[in-house]
Amino acid sequence: MGLHYSPDHQWINAADVQAATVGITVHAQEALGDVVFVDLPAVGTSFAQGAVASVVESVKAAADVFMPVAGEVVEVNEALRADPALANSDPLGAGWFFKIKVTDPAQLSTLLDEAAYAALVQNA
Repeated sequence: MGLHYSPDHQWINAADVQAATVGITVHAQEALGDVVFVDLPAVGTSFAQGAVASVVESVKAAADVFMPVAGEVVEVNEALRADPALANSDPLGAGWFFKIKVTDPAQLSTLLDEAAYAALVQNA
């Protein structure tokens, strides 16, 4: 299953659908600039695909973080809460936002692969 991207600039690593990792893309963090605050969802909260699950604030703007697929939050990145700059320095690694139990794995097929996402941001 692996890494997928949403048109809203979130990524999800669904190699483990019981604890799929979600974050913002390199493109998103570059557009936001220096991230200064991240509002993470509560563990145990369930969200529909496309629902706002988190908010990220930068020196430029605030942006919603949307659920790439439906799921229940099983873990949040406390290191990111303590150091929001991780979203800039390592958006696809240590800067992850939360992990979810994917409730509808079929929704992963509605997301973009790396090539399709790269084409999306190149044409934006």
